[in-house]
Amino acid sequence: MTTDTILSMRGITKEFPGVRALERVHLDVRRGEIHSICGENGAGKSTLMKVLSGVHPYGEYEGEIHFEGQEVRFRTIRDSERAGIVIIHQELALVPQLSVTENLFLGNEGAPRGVINWLSARKRAAELLARVGLDENPDTLIGDIGIGKQQLVEIAKALAKDVKLLILDEPTAALNDADSQNLLRLLEGLRERGITCVMISHKLAEIEQISDSITIIRDGHTIETLDVAGDGVDEDRIIRGMVGRDLDHRFPPHTSHPAEVLLEIRDWTVVHPADPHRLVVDRANLTVRRGEIVGLAGLMGAGRTELARSVFGESWGTKLSGTLLKDGAEIRARSVKEAIAAGLAYVTEDRKTLGLNLLDPIKVSITSAGLSRIRSGLAVDDNAEVVAAERYRKSLNIKAPSVDEGVSRLSGGNQQKVVLGKWMFTEPDVLILDEPTRGIDVGAKYEIYEIINQLADSGRGVLVISSELPELLGICDRIYTLSAGVITADVPREQADQEVLMRYMTQRKAG
Repeated sequence: MTTDTILSMRGITKEFPGVRALERVHLDVRRGEIHSICGENGAGKSTLMKVLSGVHPYGEYEGEIHFEGQEVRFRTIRDSERAGIVIIHQELALVPQLSVTENLFLGNEGAPRGVINWLSARKRAAELLARVGLDENPDTLIGDIGIGKQQLVEIAKALAKDVKLLILDEPTAALNDADSQNLLRLLEGLRERGITCVMISHKLAEIEQISDSITIIRDGHTIETLDVAGDGVDEDRIIRGMVGRDLDHRFPPHTSHPAEVLLEIRDWTVVHPADPHRLVVDRANLTVRRGEIVGLAGLMGAGRTELARSVFGESWGTKLSGTLLKDGAEIRARSVKEAIAAGLAYVTEDRKTLGLNLLDPIKVSITSAGLSRIRSGLAVDDNAEVVAAERYRKSLNIKAPSVDEGVSRLSGGNQQKVVLGKWMFTEPDVLILDEPTRGIDVGAKYEIYEIINQLADSGRGVLVISSELPELLGICDRIYTLSAGVITADVPREQADQEVLMRYMTQRKAG
């Protein structure tokens, strides 16, 4: 790795209506390094990268950007790409209905006289896919490959543009451990070939593993830049910079007082919606008590989300058998409406696609699942809507100037709080939380954990699905393990550790 500076951002200040997102931020990136940017949700990380890449054009921010020794003033994304800067957003810019080849060259077709040479394009696509280690037919539709492979296609797309500096915003947020490690190895390979990478991530272990330098941003200000090798950086050091204090305990202290069984799932069996011969959930039995936080652990594809969604109004798959009981009595929950009426709530793992309408303001989002509570005749009582939303904005510490703010403008952690508020507004007895802290920082995670504890203390039952075993071990009273649709164990907190859980998660049959 060389030591000359490829990028220098000086005094970057960016304002939105009612909020100053960046305040005289400085960033220096050395050529050929992997430079990570860390900070809590809403710290300004993504905004800074959008300034750099031309999403927020010159004239809409204060400060200077120097790239390869020259001041640059990007007015569009195309301007930054021409200079060799390519950004890959957390929400991938791929078209599911188009092929890998078509996506790779979309907007970069290189078509002399307006005619695309598809034979040449497919050959070039195959070469790019090989560079990122993706063994996939270039004619395959993007919608037919997984999210991990889609990330590799995005990087191949950047390589097609002769990228010099690659920006990745939460590249592993939606990936499993295997796909994440594959992506990190690819970034290391790009570094060896002289391509500079700037990465935003909340996964501190990955940042520590791969980064050469780390810049920490807090509340729109540059706090410090750390040299990973020279400064002896570890996760605790990064956290201290992000939140301004030590987090001696990643999880808030909590003592549960479980009472009687609140929710019982008996003999629950579900098949895949497109393949009636494929069992996705196989005779699952599970209980949640009042005041109890129960975890559900399983590897990718084990059937965790499928179980949750099928229980919540049979909103996924085809149920073959099974009974739901609440307080000992069987309940009807054959639709989402019936599930809500029965006192169930489900916080989806994908907040931006299934949890929120990003066109709505906070007040509409929070009240959307319980409109009957604020309806006056056939119309929504606007005043009641604002009062209800404001109550949850304050109690959940949602950082926004008002409940009229659009949810699309909120950070990931605050969007997650809006989703929680939406379901808390329905006053459920049981909350199923699917990956409740995915893609949010350690400070916001702590706040979510406190909310989960408060829900349990209020007498509700909480079922938490998480891919992070330390999270389940840190907040749950009991943890069920799921393998290939089969519940293989029910492990009390005092008997659980990562090794025990992993053993049961890879076990094919119960017992």
